[in-house]
Amino acid sequence: MIFEKATVITVDAQRRIILDGAVAIQGDRIVGVGKTEEMRKQFPAEERIEATGKLIMPGLINTHVHLAQAMLRCCADDLPQLQRLGQRILVLQGNYTVEDGRASAALCLLEMLRSGTTAFVESMIASRYGFDGIAEVVRASGMRAVLSKTVMDRPSPGRAAALNIMYNIMHSGLEEDRQASLAEALAMHDKWDGVGGGRIKVWFGPRPLGGCTPGLYQEISKIAAKRGLGITVHLAEVKTNVEYTKSEFGLLPVEFAESVGLLGPNCLLAHAVWLTEAEIVTLARMGTHVVHCPSSNMKGGHGFAPIPAMLQQGVNVGLGTDGGHCNNTYDLVREMKLAAVIHNGITLDPTVMPAEQVVEMATINGAKAMGLDSEIGSLEVGKKADLVIIDMDKPHLTPCPNPVSGLVYSACGGDVDTVLIDGKVVVKDGHVLTLDEEEVLAEARRRAQALLARTGVQPCSRWPTL
Repeated sequence: MIFEKATVITVDAQRRIILDGAVAIQGDRIVGVGKTEEMRKQFPAEERIEATGKLIMPGLINTHVHLAQAMLRCCADDLPQLQRLGQRILVLQGNYTVEDGRASAALCLLEMLRSGTTAFVESMIASRYGFDGIAEVVRASGMRAVLSKTVMDRPSPGRAAALNIMYNIMHSGLEEDRQASLAEALAMHDKWDGVGGGRIKVWFGPRPLGGCTPGLYQEISKIAAKRGLGITVHLAEVKTNVEYTKSEFGLLPVEFAESVGLLGPNCLLAHAVWLTEAEIVTLARMGTHVVHCPSSNMKGGHGFAPIPAMLQQGVNVGLGTDGGHCNNTYDLVREMKLAAVIHNGITLDPTVMPAEQVVEMATINGAKAMGLDSEIGSLEVGKKADLVIIDMDKPHLTPCPNPVSGLVYSACGGDVDTVLIDGKVVVKDGHVLTLDEEEVLAEARRRAQALLARTGVQPCSRWPTL
């Protein structure tokens, strides 16, 4: 089939933008990208689908997601960190059932698909969420995913560990034994890695610094190298992370990560807010990937990641929404705008983060972070047919002489019309075809209400609710 008469943002090596463009697809691959007339002549027998007034781009790639937190949005907003996590979010997550885990995952996938995300990295699947159920709903959805299993061993509490407050508040329902969590991660890798025609990958998702001993990090690093697994871990998200590693190990976060094998081309660091220039140079030297989560960092009051400095040094940076309680949405289109504008304000330079660079972060850079840039992340002949079609015929997108600027600064996930993954249409006319939308929404509402009731956690509105 050929999607034609559209504006095509390719993100290919030349970064071509093709007006009156077309993308030709056969099976799960892109076989042609060019002008409409050119594609018609090259593939005269293909079905033609008119996309006038629409923009075609590579599928968006969300490189930091917490599937289990989709059901927790609006449960802990505008609260101090200890109260938000210790009294609400971790209590709720620590009382999940496997059915809750699956329902929250389905809700998250539904939102991501409808807003143009075709691939994502889930960072920490706890055992109680039910890895099998989550993987099954991902397979059914048609999405491309990295599913990272939590591994952990709790260190002895002490003064230095207490400094790392954000990651040392642990609900008993989320605690896992070292050997059991490691064994489950390997079992899930054996069972699910490569399933769905290769759409599902399984990585390690160790708890952040303070939640694992150095020995466990070293062990998973060796196993990952042997098996070809990726590792994704939160690093330097909050300022106390720096205080913790300096006090406990005499090292900065990146220095500690390097000492235990958490840097390299198979490693994806989430947030990386509190880094020095020297640490950024180390990340570039080691080929380590970073995921920028601007909404989460700002909502939590954690600070501003030095993303322009990372990009300037050659660090590959993807884009992520993070979870439901620290962002409230999994809409990567909306995240692009924030990533584009906040650094202008910080640096007092309106040229520091152009829209084109942000689109790269949400597409080809994300593909590199997943180790899939030879397959996805751009519209090129031979790559997988993962693409998004956005309806630009709307007041807030009119006029749009610069389609990249229009996409980043004016669009939102609700403008997504069609989504293809592996050449299959999974969203049509803004509706998901692979999941029962009404059933997913009803199940999430029911389970969220039951979870709040059994934990005693109540929404924190400052205004009276009658």
